[in-house]
Amino acid sequence: MLRILLGLGAGIALAGAAAAQDVRVLLFETRGAAQVAGARVVPDGAGLRVNGRRAGVHWVVPGPGPHRAGDQWVRGTVAVERLGSGVRVINRVPLESYVAGTLGSEVYSSWDASTLRAQAVVTRTYALYQRARSGAQGYDVEADTSHQVYGGVRAENAAVAQAVADTRAEVLTWNGKPILAAFHSASGGRTAGAEEVWGEPLPYLRSVPVEDEEVSPDTYWRVRMSRTDLGRALAPLRLELGAFREARVVERTASGRAARIALFGSGGSGTVTARQLRSALGDGVVRSTLFEIRDLGGDIVFVGSGHGHGVGMSQWGAQAMAERGADYRAILAAFYPGTTLERRTR
Repeated sequence: MLRILLGLGAGIALAGAAAAQDVRVLLFETRGAAQVAGARVVPDGAGLRVNGRRAGVHWVVPGPGPHRAGDQWVRGTVAVERLGSGVRVINRVPLESYVAGTLGSEVYSSWDASTLRAQAVVTRTYALYQRARSGAQGYDVEADTSHQVYGGVRAENAAVAQAVADTRAEVLTWNGKPILAAFHSASGGRTAGAEEVWGEPLPYLRSVPVEDEEVSPDTYWRVRMSRTDLGRALAPLRLELGAFREARVVERTASGRAARIALFGSGGSGTVTARQLRSALGDGVVRSTLFEIRDLGGDIVFVGSGHGHGVGMSQWGAQAMAERGADYRAILAAFYPGTTLERRTR
């Protein structure tokens, strides 16, 4: 998505009561050297070397930053830990700074202010939900699409800072606890219930209709693949199909998404989930599981709509609501029915 970058001297102010909460973000792991705050950190024996000097198994650059870590600039502290034969780099950052660095990476900052506010609440809620479940792994969230895309300082801008300030400390809860605030780019007209994707229903993540997503670049997509290329892509699934011949959707979820796919080849057949198929072909290729499969001129064609898992808030759907005049509270209520929007400073 579009990023509007700020110089490091911009210094967006994100201090306040809510900033006392920190989030531990896994920035990256590497088997080689890591460049952090101008230092070269490498694994050595059972510990680390920083610019050639021994530094134990844990080295910390104190806050408030910003510090450079790999190709990112981040606020807060940066810790480098020995991890097996490599290193792990973790950014401990105030919650509101994390929200700013993520919000600016997840949506267009030129979007309506109500959309930005809704995404700020979702981002904050998701981080707190993950933090409560992080256990002993040493971090709360990852900085990529495994959780939320965290861009750090370079993702900040004035519109983002305003949305964070306007919603400071606001969190979506269910029975007093932060919810799993799932979101995706575009739903294709209807979101999916949590049970369709993760096998477990959640009362606030149910299928709801979404209007006016037509401006999304993912409202309609089409992927054409030769049988040979598709067979190669499916090889890691180890189905022993032989030469690939055919694919059919044999089961759909309540929201119309593909659930199970039957695959046929010269040497056998098998079934996989649509999520397995999407993972094998690439999430950027098969953009959602809301698709049909067609045979065209000897090739296999996937025709679909939407982008992402489809659960929770559709970002393009939220923007459409905002353009129709909905405020961020109405957007959140539509995509997370039954939840409570409350302010938390601890």
